[in-house]
Amino acid sequence: MQLIYIALFGALGCLLRFFVSGWVYALIGRGLPYGTLAVNVIGSLLLGLIMEGGLRSALLPADVRMGITTGLMGGFTTFSTFSYETIRLLEDGSFLAAGANILLNVLVCILFAGLGIFLARHLYT
Repeated sequence: MQLIYIALFGALGCLLRFFVSGWVYALIGRGLPYGTLAVNVIGSLLLGLIMEGGLRSALLPADVRMGITTGLMGGFTTFSTFSYETIRLLEDGSFLAAGANILLNVLVCILFAGLGIFLARHLYT
């Protein structure tokens, strides 16, 4: 059953990534890979929240939690896209944009993962 959850949630995560990143690009533009940044930040927050919440609560069965974390978050977040886009920026000579992309994706995502853990600890105490 766990594999079915991972597959179903993974498909949903891919669709969400497509729509969320497209919406962000339409809203903000493509000066930086903002769509990728947005899904990485949202994914970091949700993964921190779900993982920590799962440790503190029996709200989600283990199979469903695995489907959400491995499937949904795996399909939704875009580290490989982030890596590719960063290389493209470097190749184009956009060193400042590449550096900003790296700093924003790494630092902001770590902060949001921490925020997700903090929220879960306060929601499930």
